[in-house]
Amino acid sequence: MSNQLPTAHILYENPAWLPPLVEALEAEGFPINLVELDEGLLDPESVPEEGIWINRISPSSHTRGHHGSVELAREVLYWLELHGRRVINGLHAFEFEMSKLRQDLVLNRYGIKTPKTILAVGRDAIVDAASRFEGPFITKHNQGGKGLGIHLFRSVEALEKHLDGDGFEPGPGGKIILQQYIESSKPYITRVEVAGGRFLFAMQSNTDDGFELCPSDACQIPEGDGVCPADGPSSKFSRSPLTEDDVLVQKYLALTQGEGIEVAGIEFIESADGTRYTYDINGTTNYSGVLAEVTGIEGMREVARWLKEDIAPEVSLRRAS
Repeated sequence: MSNQLPTAHILYENPAWLPPLVEALEAEGFPINLVELDEGLLDPESVPEEGIWINRISPSSHTRGHHGSVELAREVLYWLELHGRRVINGLHAFEFEMSKLRQDLVLNRYGIKTPKTILAVGRDAIVDAASRFEGPFITKHNQGGKGLGIHLFRSVEALEKHLDGDGFEPGPGGKIILQQYIESSKPYITRVEVAGGRFLFAMQSNTDDGFELCPSDACQIPEGDGVCPADGPSSKFSRSPLTEDDVLVQKYLALTQGEGIEVAGIEFIESADGTRYTYDINGTTNYSGVLAEVTGIEGMREVARWLKEDIAPEVSLRRAS
């Protein structure tokens, strides 16, 4: 039997995110095949290539002009799994990535506290949902990322004005999430990185720069606007003292293992009374050089090593049999 590693097929729509993963996989000796999903065809009589298929399709793909990526990815993932191919963050995990409502449901299923969350479609339903919050609330797109659709409101009237203005954008499917706004006494959110069923590290994203913090993809927003600092300076990030033994981290590990979410960044915010609210599961988590400097861990290299040590032998054995 050949000792060559199986091909790593990367399903992607954003080439800007590729270099750290590709470099890490190449460093471990994987042959690479890049598969762009936006426009294209899928012949049901065709058979997918052997190897490890890595899903890197983002819920924010439509903002980069890739309007077909999510729907095409759903079909491709089903096709791959029907043929028994090994998919990292497969169809079941992908559906969590595409729906913040489903994230809320699964988080609660594993005993993880979340902000009060309601999904609404249509103006009247959105206003009705808003009336069910006692304090400030935010809106966001159900299929989000990049802080899409994030706005903070302190009254139903302010929301109605926004809905009737030119700036309202309902997002894919017109599905809007309304979520309790968490007041925090600490100027940061915490993000826990998980890969291959194990804790990698936790980091804090500082928000002490004049913006208000909201539970939305590590984004900070002024009232009525949205800004995402994902590419911010290294001074925004610091290593969190959180460890694998923390009870919340253990719940995250149980969730990711139970639901087949193999690579993820999970975010929470701590309220003024010390309650930790989890609000996002990001399956297309990125490990930049900035984070490596802060944490001392090269995240994508850890992912590549896990694929080489645990997944590649599984794939090779399956192919040999």
